[in-house]
Parts: sequence; C-alpha cells; structure tokens
Amino acid sequence: MTVPLYVQIRREIEAKIRAGGLPPGARLPTEKDLSTQYGVSRATAQRVLNDLAEAGLAIRQRRHGTFVADVTRQINLLNFVTPAAAAKGAPGRHEVVSARIVRAADAVLALPGSSADTAVVELVRRKLDIREEPQSVERHVVLFAVAPDLLNENLEDLVTLPYLQRRGVPIDTIRVYLDPVTLDEHDATLLRSEIGTPALMRRRELRADDGSTVEVVTTIVRPGTAEFFLELPVPAI
Repeated sequence: MTVPLYVQIRREIEAKIRAGGLPPGARLPTEKDLSTQYGVSRATAQRVLNDLAEAGLAIRQRRHGTFVADVTRQINLLNFVTPAAAAKGAPGRHEVVSARIVRAADAVLALPGSSADTAVVELVRRKLDIREEPQSVERHVVLFAVAPDLLNENLEDLVTLPYLQRRGVPIDTIRVYLDPVTLDEHDATLLRSEIGTPALMRRRELRADDGSTVEVVTTIVRPGTAEFFLELPVPAI
C-alpha cells in the first residue's frame, strides 16, 4: 500500500526531530516553504503541520510560525475523543506486542454482545513517539467476521477505523469513554512507568447499524507525557 505523500513528509520532519536536527523551539518550514520544497499543494503542507501540532510535536502560533514542541504533548480532549482524530492517527510508530485470533472469552477486552466462542482478532501495540519513547499502549479487539484479513495488514501503521470503512463495514456510531486507571505491572513495564501510577484510558466502541459492537479499543497514555485540556469559545452575551 502506497504511503500518502503528506505522511512521507511528516515522517521526514519527525526523523529530523528525532536526530536532534530540529530541537525544541526550532522553527519549522512554513506552509509555503513546504509546498515549494516538496511540490505539494498548500492544503497538503497545512495538513503536515497540523498533524504535527495535534500530536504535540509542534506548536503553531498565528503570525509567528510553527515551532518544535517539547516532549510534553498538549492534547485537546475534544480531539482525543472525536472520530476524525481516531481515523487519522498520530505521528510516531507502533510496536506490535501481540497479534492473534482468539475466542471472545479469551481476549484482553470484552466485546459487548459477543458470545464466549465468537472469534475475534486481538491486537496489542505500544505507540512510540518520534524519540522512540513509549507514548501509549493500545489494545484492539475486533469481530473476526468483519475483519478476517486484519492480521495481513501492516500492523505497525494500521488505523482500524478507516480499515473497517474500506471493507464496507457499516459503522453507525462511535462511543467513547474516558476512565481513570492505575498501571498494572504489565502496562507499567511497557510504558516504562511505576506500578500503580494513575493514568488516563480512552475506551472506544465502534457499533454497526444493527447495534452490534464490531470493535473495542483502549488506549492508556503514559503518565507524565501529556497534558489534557479543553478549549471552548466564550459565548456572546
């Protein structure tokens, strides 16, 4: 599968940041500069910079430019729970911890509405940032009937929502929960954190038009690597 051009450009910038060529505070190319350098549209250049900013890797300042951020990500909770953000993914790479087909009763997450013997695809990944530091742990449980070839995909780059949409799975609603958790031994090891450290977990359920749940995903963010916030416009009085 061909990697989209905006992803290629984004990864090139990520690699420069990882190598120290673009330290925190360094100014990134403007949309116009990126358009000229790579021969892409202004919209594509804008998407590259916006993706870096949404992932907490850059800070965009109106009239001043775009700058490399420090290691603490700024995550808007509204973006953290929206389908658009789920479909797009974020800079960095996934490291596959495990991938298998199992009975629903044996999966790492419960798939609501499925019987114990229902076949599901289970995928556990660790997301690494551009500095190869742990960012989060993701667990996916997908109904095998709608994703029989999922394990044949490139699991390091896979974003499951667009994958299911490409397969024609009739996703009707997305329900998102935010749960406070404490890290157990396994997650603490994966995230290089202390056992019992408080963390935030996002749990997302994808539901088909018949009401059945086709996927459950949890994402536990590494403590201390992100600041969550809400930013809302002030209503006119």
